[in-house]
Amino acid sequence: MTMPMMRPPRKNPVLRTRQMNLPPGARGRVALGLTAAAAEGRFELQTCEDCGTVQYPPREVCHKCLSSALRWRAQSGEGALLGSTTLHHSNDLFFRERLPWRLGLVHLDAGPTLMVHLHGEVGEAPQRVRVGARLDRAGQAVLIAFPNEGSPHMADDKMLREMTSDPKFRKVLVTDGKTETGQAIVRALVKAGADIVWVGHAEPWKKMGDGLDDISALPQVTLVPLDLTNGRRVTELAGSIGGKVDIVINNAEVHRTFGIGARRGTDVAKAEMDINYFGLLRLAQEFGPALKGRSADGETGATAWVNLLSIYALSNFPPHGTFSASKAAAHSLAQCLRAEMRPAGIRVINVFPGPIDDEWNQHTPPPKLAPTTLANAIVKALRDGVEDVYPGDVAQEWLERWRDNPKVLERELAAGG
Repeated sequence: MTMPMMRPPRKNPVLRTRQMNLPPGARGRVALGLTAAAAEGRFELQTCEDCGTVQYPPREVCHKCLSSALRWRAQSGEGALLGSTTLHHSNDLFFRERLPWRLGLVHLDAGPTLMVHLHGEVGEAPQRVRVGARLDRAGQAVLIAFPNEGSPHMADDKMLREMTSDPKFRKVLVTDGKTETGQAIVRALVKAGADIVWVGHAEPWKKMGDGLDDISALPQVTLVPLDLTNGRRVTELAGSIGGKVDIVINNAEVHRTFGIGARRGTDVAKAEMDINYFGLLRLAQEFGPALKGRSADGETGATAWVNLLSIYALSNFPPHGTFSASKAAAHSLAQCLRAEMRPAGIRVINVFPGPIDDEWNQHTPPPKLAPTTLANAIVKALRDGVEDVYPGDVAQEWLERWRDNPKVLERELAAGG
């Protein structure tokens, strides 16, 4: 049984902040299929379409019939633990700082035998286990064996916390608390055990609404003025709390309907880009270096950056054309941010919801995503350590159609479907 994680002691400011040493990250191109699945929370292995063999490690051809017709298929991960060992010495800097470290050999019911990391609740062999894929601090897929029945505090396992971004006891910045979505995110973070939640709100001189009043009454919540269109204000806030933030959740956005011909001028499109794209850029320039510098700062060091994007970023939705374009630009920028954050072990999580049940989607027919559902999906993504999340039925359907044929999806959306 995993013991509940206790609140870490406050850091001694005299001590030098540790720098991140990443685990070995070299992978061949074929093996990146395992990483791509793990980034979305799936455990997949290569399956031969000619003879049906499931194989590991990944190869260019089937090891049984030499066919190149290999496809990545989801696996249950059920199997038997054959043996285990505990490392007390390692020449690798990442593991040397985290010893002892348990490894095991698991024979999957699907066929392959795998060398895996062992969750702390997995006992000695023989026993049944469930293998899952997670991203390590280098952003590469690793395999972990879990017990079939775990305790309520499984997520507090020290090894597993290295593979996730659990908000428990961490300090979080939510960039916009004035929206119902932002308020739902704050409540979900508090419920998940966040230590401090800084909640940004633009135009603080305006009277606060009931929702903002409610969350500001929570003992973990501190309101901070934050206007992503004002670079100076972003810089000032980063100077004030940037060295304390462990997780940034950028949910600030401007969402307007219509496309190109139904609106005169470029003012609305500029406003969307100023928040949805340039706002992210300003935030990343100011808070990114601070997060990178604290990624190895103990059990609750800086760990993640979350961007609230839109499923419209994958393919333009003409009734929300300029908004779609701004989110597509933000998506591209977030990929750059992910590449720059990876050497420090900071995970960048992109969230692609369908239409949210808010004021800008009042005339959009159901199904729509409830703010609470979106907030819970973000917290789950942090706990699971994934990179890309598509919450809701609409987002899942769009994603499936986009992966099947992006050009067909574009034509369908242009025709209103």
